[in-house]
Formats: sequence, structure tokens, C-alpha cells
Amino acid sequence: MEVDVLEFRVPVENNKALFVWDISPALTEAQIYEGLFAVFSSFGPLYLLKVFHNAPLHPPGFYSLVKFYSAAHASKAQHQTNGLLLFHNSPLKVKQSSKQASHFQCGRSTPLSHSRCMELANHCLGYNGWTSDIITLKELSQDESEDEEDEVGGVRQKNLRFGCLMQLNFSQHGLTTRGAAVVEDSFSCTGPDVVLQRRCQLQRLVREKALVQAFSTVLLILLGNGKVMVELKQTQDPCVSAETEGVLQVNEFFCSEPQDDEEADNEEWDLTVS
Repeated sequence: MEVDVLEFRVPVENNKALFVWDISPALTEAQIYEGLFAVFSSFGPLYLLKVFHNAPLHPPGFYSLVKFYSAAHASKAQHQTNGLLLFHNSPLKVKQSSKQASHFQCGRSTPLSHSRCMELANHCLGYNGWTSDIITLKELSQDESEDEEDEVGGVRQKNLRFGCLMQLNFSQHGLTTRGAAVVEDSFSCTGPDVVLQRRCQLQRLVREKALVQAFSTVLLILLGNGKVMVELKQTQDPCVSAETEGVLQVNEFFCSEPQDDEEADNEEWDLTVS
């Protein structure tokens, strides 16, 4: 039975990326996107789909990059779509990348964003296949040597720090896992409304970071019969969990709007195909 393992990380392997070209300029970019998405999303969840204009020295038209989370889904899609009309009036070429580029280096493995984690989990497990619970969400006190408010250039600077402990539940598989995060922000305090707004932003951000941390321990096992199993990475010795209860290792983030995963893919692609 064919088995594929998915992690909640940005797919960087080139065997998960397909290139589609010979797309006619008679269609608009929006029509091409819709047509490609309808075709390729039927094979499995997509991490990325982008449509590009051909280079100036090439005939008018478009080409596309399609990235799957699963190498098996990408391979199946390539074999079943290459040379077919699909949504097009002429056969399209669909190939996998055959050149390793910086975007696909094995060392570059980034956790999925909060929205992508939920998107992948919902697609593979269903909306009722998992739940999340906030175990702790609190404002962390400053160190005694630090003032909660400092004055810089005559403007009060306020520091806020929040911590969150989140639990993921996979009841159908009898598994739970936890993630923790801390976020901090320093900003100009011009009024109570600004402080309230920043508190709300930090609370939302720390919840998202903790959920991402929890998903980073999850493995989705895709079976050839269409079923999905959930496994957890072994991150610590379970025998010592009772002794370390209440002691958490957390990731700390300084507050800045998180960059969308797709922004890393806006760079110029330098890939060849077989």
C-alpha cells in the first residue's frame, strides 16, 4: 500500500512542484488560475499555485507553478495531466522540476503559517477531525530590572509580553499534543485605545504562534486507500513528562506581522524541467 507522510512545514522538495506551460494567451490570468486550480486540487491539497507571463523573448502565453504538499499527489497529477487538453484548447505540458534550486534546498524547512496549518488539517482530516484548546493565555510580568513603561524622546514606550499554551486534540486517533509561544512588543503609548489594540493583536498573534508550534509535532500519514492517520513526533521522553509538568520550553517572537509563506515564493524561479 502506498504511504505518504506530510509535515506541517513549507514543502521545499522539487518532486512536489509541477510546471505547466504552453498555456494560450487567449485566456485571462484569472481564467487560467481557476482552471488549473480545479484540475490540480482534485489530486490533493495545494500549497501554492501561481500563473506567470512568458518571458519577453518567448511566444505570448503563460506558464504556471503548482506546488503540492505531497510528492505522491504531485507525481499522480503529472502523469494524469501531461499532454491533455484539461481546461485548454490545446494539450498542455506538465513536468516535474529536475534541477535543485535555492527554493528547494533541504536545509530550508519553514513551519507553515497559522492559516496554512488549519487549511491543511481541514483538508486532510475534515473540519471535525481536530480541535484546539487554550490551556493558558496570560500577560507575562516584566523583569524587575525592566520598567513596563520607558520614555524615549519625550514619548512613553510601553512593553507588552504574552505567553500561550495551546493543545491540539485528535479525538478520532486518541492523540493530543501541545505547543507554546511567547510574543513581545514595544510601542509608543499615545493613549489607552492604543494599548488595548496592541493587547488584542498580541493575544491573537501568540495564540497563532502556539498553534503553529503544536502542529509542528504532527505527522499526517496518507494511505493509498484514501484514509489518513495521525502520528506525533517524539520530542521528549514521556517518562519525564510528569517531572517537568508546568515547565515549558517556548519560542519567543517579537511582534511583527508574520510574512505569508507565499511571499517567499515571489522570487524569480531558476528551475529546469525534464
